[in-house]
Amino acid sequence: MDDLDQLEADSLYILREAYSRVRPLALLWSLGKDSNVLIWLARKAFLGRVPFPVMHLDTGLEFPEAYAFRDRYAAEWGLDLIADACPPLEATDPTLMPSSRVAARKTEGLRAALLRYGLNGVIAGIRRDEQATRAKERIVSPRADDGAWDFRDQPPEFWDLYNLDRPPGSHVRIHPLLRWTELDVWRYIAREEIPVCELYFARGGQRYRSLGEVGITHPIASDAADITAILAELRATTDPERAGRSMDHESEDAFERLRVGGYL
Repeated sequence: MDDLDQLEADSLYILREAYSRVRPLALLWSLGKDSNVLIWLARKAFLGRVPFPVMHLDTGLEFPEAYAFRDRYAAEWGLDLIADACPPLEATDPTLMPSSRVAARKTEGLRAALLRYGLNGVIAGIRRDEQATRAKERIVSPRADDGAWDFRDQPPEFWDLYNLDRPPGSHVRIHPLLRWTELDVWRYIAREEIPVCELYFARGGQRYRSLGEVGITHPIASDAADITAILAELRATTDPERAGRSMDHESEDAFERLRVGGYL
């Protein structure tokens, strides 16, 4: 097995363990590259079908290309898609900075979905290398019913032993891609020929390295118009993956405040 085979095998094991031990369960689909890989892995894990709902927390502010991608592949992959609208900006914490408040609509949307569908677990495509706060995560992370995260009190994880038991008044978040890197994700996309949104590929000297809402997500300078060029660019760059995310530039603790409050 090479390194991608090992990452794939570990993620398949995590997905199968989660499905066997946590119900009801849903997979969060941001429409970005990481959650596309996650859906691909779930289809591999369960013989070509995803056996739980796939949930897009819809702010109404995604790029048109992202909505077109969602509608095409939800049908093509036979997904049980939930695409409920997130609560309005007024429902978010007014002490957050403007871009963070827009992003926090997804926090409120997830909180509402947990109650509406009685979910005991959600699968998310986050990675430790994406942002410093994510490095504090576990593969399986218990969260309070309101989504609150105490990063100082995370369960230990040894080898491949994951505690999927829910403490009272909580749900669990499962992160099968936590050990992957951005470069791993793109290498796997290339190997498996996984579809991704066209915004990831350069047009007019710019491309999106990370996808989010219109107005708070911006492209980077790039001529990488195909996956081979993206891989070469990632091997050479020292810029952070979230360089185009406005919220990361508003305050030093912006992302950590969102995460502690229940953000993805």
